[in-house]
Amino acid sequence: MTAENTITYRLTLGPEEIVEFIINVKGDATENTAADLPEWTRLDSFRCDHCARRGEDKLCPLAVSLVRVVDRFQAIISHDRVELEVVNPERRVCQETTAQRALSSLMGLLIATSGCPHTEFLRPMARFHLPLASETETVFRAAASYMLGQYFRHRAGEKIDLAFKGLSRMYHNLQQVNVNVVRRLRRASQTDSSINAIILLDLYAKAMPFSLAEYLEDFRPLFKAYVPEKSDKNAPRVQP
Repeated sequence: MTAENTITYRLTLGPEEIVEFIINVKGDATENTAADLPEWTRLDSFRCDHCARRGEDKLCPLAVSLVRVVDRFQAIISHDRVELEVVNPERRVCQETTAQRALSSLMGLLIATSGCPHTEFLRPMARFHLPLASETETVFRAAASYMLGQYFRHRAGEKIDLAFKGLSRMYHNLQQVNVNVVRRLRRASQTDSSINAIILLDLYAKAMPFSLAEYLEDFRPLFKAYVPEKSDKNAPRVQP
């Protein structure tokens, strides 16, 4: 694991209590074996209906990626205050926030890099991770990542989607994943911080298909340099 591929999360819970997580954004989050892990990480525990893992796989990679976070924050309540520090090769971000917001940001990054087929589309956003991103920032980054993906599909001779229909499907699939993650964490967690962190992520996933068209119209004025005014007036509005 090289430094340019890692993002470090440090959470200060008290005067002498600092927890650190180092995430490799280019690889799967863990290489644990079934013997090392709790029962709730098994693939057959709350398996998603649309799970794409092969029958011989015994572990849910997404659940495995969250084990250390869930175990470490068993005693933390959602609204406990924490000092969050996020360090990547380009910058260092520090902010005081609630435990659930800090964990939501951390767990979102872990989920994106977990190796779950239904979260793999998030990996470009993980590489250019934005801690504690707002809904507007998340929509912009998701839309921009998706369109860059369409560029690479075009280069490869594949069909492309300029109406964001594929992105809406991806987030619909992600909602189903989040439901089962919450079910797993209710079995694993003694407090609500980890569960509420996933619920915050799911709010974004639920909003994405419905709010995307509205946000795209809000973003339109920012792109005047790309679109002649006459063309812009005659252009059809995107309906994801």
